[in-house]
Amino acid sequence: MKAAMGRGGVAALTVAMALALGVATSVGWAAPAPVTLGVLTPLSPPGDTSAGQLIVRGAELGVQYINTAMGGLFGGKNGCTLPATPVRLAVEDSSGVPERAVAGFRRLVTEDHAVGVFGAFHSSAMLAAAPLADEFMVPYISTQASAADITRKHFAAVFRTHPIDPDRAATWLGFIQAQGWHRVAMLAENTDYGIGLVEATKALIAQKKMNVALDAVIFDRTSSDLTPQLLKFKAARPDLLINVGVGTPAYLIIKQAHDIGLFPQTPMLGSYDFPVRAEYWKNLGPTGVYLTFISYYHPRMALSPLGKWAAVEYAKRYHDTAIYSNLNAFGDAVILAEAMSQACSRDPRKVIAALERGRFDTWIGGGATFPRADGVLWHQWSPPLVILQYTQAEQTYDQAPILYPPSMKTGTYQAPR
Repeated sequence: MKAAMGRGGVAALTVAMALALGVATSVGWAAPAPVTLGVLTPLSPPGDTSAGQLIVRGAELGVQYINTAMGGLFGGKNGCTLPATPVRLAVEDSSGVPERAVAGFRRLVTEDHAVGVFGAFHSSAMLAAAPLADEFMVPYISTQASAADITRKHFAAVFRTHPIDPDRAATWLGFIQAQGWHRVAMLAENTDYGIGLVEATKALIAQKKMNVALDAVIFDRTSSDLTPQLLKFKAARPDLLINVGVGTPAYLIIKQAHDIGLFPQTPMLGSYDFPVRAEYWKNLGPTGVYLTFISYYHPRMALSPLGKWAAVEYAKRYHDTAIYSNLNAFGDAVILAEAMSQACSRDPRKVIAALERGRFDTWIGGGATFPRADGVLWHQWSPPLVILQYTQAEQTYDQAPILYPPSMKTGTYQAPR
């Protein structure tokens, strides 16, 4: 399904940016045709629609930055003599469903002529579309899909700017060890993300010979009643329950665990950063207090100059605070633009080659690279991972203490009083 802002919604913006770039004048000079960047992200159920909307916002901000602060593509940068060229955005809704992701990717490339695609959130959807990226040789960047196979399969045109699941599992196992916990339950959805995290956690426990007993249960992501599985865990009395639901199931696990008296008496860890969204407290109220969760950004982290620009402009444009989904989508748009400028070409094959050999500004850190490395590190760049906890209702995530890693720790785990 084509999102409403996909084709026609950027026409006026494209003309305005062309004028700002000086590529059209009152004497009738024609502007270079804009280069299209494609966003393929969940904007309808069963996908995490909130994540998709946040990613689209970040992508829109990326286009704004490219067309204004960067002065568009080319235009003398890196010795490229091509005229300054604006970019436009085309958006497709994956719904978090593999078949829809495949159809959406095909439309972006064949109808919108996207030179690069980003915005993936659900691993199953991205993995389904990844072979098409290689077929068309159009770069496809994972903005927030983390399954190991996305990079482990060494797709020629697939890249990622998001943590891989083995790193996520290593982070929470380090936290578990630091807390002195040994009995861990995991309730994971039946997707590449959920199943992959179960496998990655088991593998690391075995590899490091950790004194951790893992009881993992896979559930159907369409299920609306997880009480039987949660009652099983309550009887087993684990030290920690890892919540590997995405979107609605993540909230369902928290609510139903609270209803049966499992959480917060038993600590719960959310597997990704959904609690940083404004909707978290609207959905849960006081029930959400004491949750710990993985995050990829905390305002205590230093943003790069690019990230600072994004944070300031995001607040101006959307009257809200930028979070990771916004920042990483913004960064992916800019990375693709930088790669095109370095390649002095809109040819997707040349953009892929530039991505492999270059270093690119992004919202945090000293620059992103995408080497042809071994295993899961193929075409992989990762932001940091931290574990936060909400200790009171309506707490904002910049106020949430950082529990892990030790180098960033600002607080200790708080149990309910």
